[in-house]
Parts: sequence; structure tokens; C-alpha cells
Amino acid sequence: MKFSGRGILLDIEGTTSSVSFVYDVMFPFARRELDQYLRANWGSPVLNEVCDLIAKDTGYESFDAWCGSGSEKSKGQQLIGKEVLRLMDGDVKATGLKALQGLIWQSGFESGEMRAHIYDDVLPAIQAWNNAGCDIRIYSSGSIAAQKLFFGHTVGGNMLHLFQGHYDTTTGPKKEAESYRAIARNFGLLPEEILFLSDVLAELEAARTAGLQTCLCKRPGNAEVEVGHDLPEITAFDQIELLKIG
Repeated sequence: MKFSGRGILLDIEGTTSSVSFVYDVMFPFARRELDQYLRANWGSPVLNEVCDLIAKDTGYESFDAWCGSGSEKSKGQQLIGKEVLRLMDGDVKATGLKALQGLIWQSGFESGEMRAHIYDDVLPAIQAWNNAGCDIRIYSSGSIAAQKLFFGHTVGGNMLHLFQGHYDTTTGPKKEAESYRAIARNFGLLPEEILFLSDVLAELEAARTAGLQTCLCKRPGNAEVEVGHDLPEITAFDQIELLKIG
């Protein structure tokens, strides 16, 4: 694929990194450490904020409105724990869940127990795109905090300096065109100057509706995509030819 724009927007799971790392390593770690994290951090400002997000995702105005103001600590922890497990079991892309997962993953990345997987072609390509003057950013359903942990602790080292911005579902759902319009405005670029790479057709279609250029990533272990779509496809980032930026 040839690209002559100024910005590249990247999905993570199935695009820069394997789906299996997320599902086989990161999600089980969050599940295993959930109760311990809630006990150790209950009442902290950051966890209180996340509990409010989770409550709002369920339709309540706040955690106190959901749990009942002044409820016993154990009741609140059980309520959050049960809801988080339900969301994880359903693979729900809820903002509060993703925020809490990011907090739990922090300990795993900072201790060295986890190092984020990236495909071998990713780091050289992103370095080359940066050297060519391209603005590289991330858009994932995982929280911005989790994204920064992920790319700050990869098997290739700390990659955070290679990205100029991060977006999550606080910007908007990944399958809605308005989310990509908002991202383009934040880039400060015309939508057609941005290339979005993802493994999910519905996300790519939403981005294309917003005017972005799009390309489907077909990585090992990714879900099968429907036959007959008209999007360009790549299996590695080095298959993108970045033309001279005018």
C-alpha cells in the first residue's frame, strides 16, 4: 500500500501486537490480581474515580448511587469485583473496566512480570515513519493509561517517545465515524491525510466514513474477516510504502 499523508493512527490488538498476548497474558493477570488490588487500594482517589466510571457504565450516576452511600467496604468491593468479572467474561469494551484493568496491569509491567508483545516489523516501521516526519498515534479500547504502560514496557523496549498521541473510548466508540472525525481534529490534519490500521472491519469502515484512509491488518491469530470487502490488506507494516511528505 502507498501512503502519502501526514498521520498514521494505529490499533493495538491484532495490529501492532498479538491478540493472544492480550487474551492469554494480560486479561488473566487482571483477573488474578483483581481482588488483591481492590483490597489494597480501596478508598484511594484513583480507585474511587474508576468505581464511579464502572457505576456510570451500568447506568448509575455514581458508585454511591449504585452501592448505597455508607455501605460496608466489603459490599462495595464485592459489587465491583462481580461486575468487572461479568464485563471481562463478555469481553465488553467498557470505559470503567478498561481503566481498572490498566491500574492492575501497572504492577505487572513495572515489576517486569509482563513485557508487551509487538510484532518484529512494528518497531522498525514506526521508527522509519517518524524519521520521515509522520505523526504516529494510538487508538485503542484499552485506556490511555494502559496504552502507555503497554508501549512503555515492550519486548523492544520503551516506545512511548515514538507516539504523539493516544486515544481511547473516552473519545468515542471505535465503530462510530464521529470518533475518527474528533481524532482528525485533534491531529490537526484533514481526515484524508491520516491512515488508520486495524484488524477490525467495522472500525475501518467507520474511519473510512469519516474520510480517513484505511488498511486491514491480517496478523497470525486474528479473527477471520468477511470475503468481498474492498479494503487494502497488509500482513506487516513494511508493506506500507510511505511516499514523500510534501
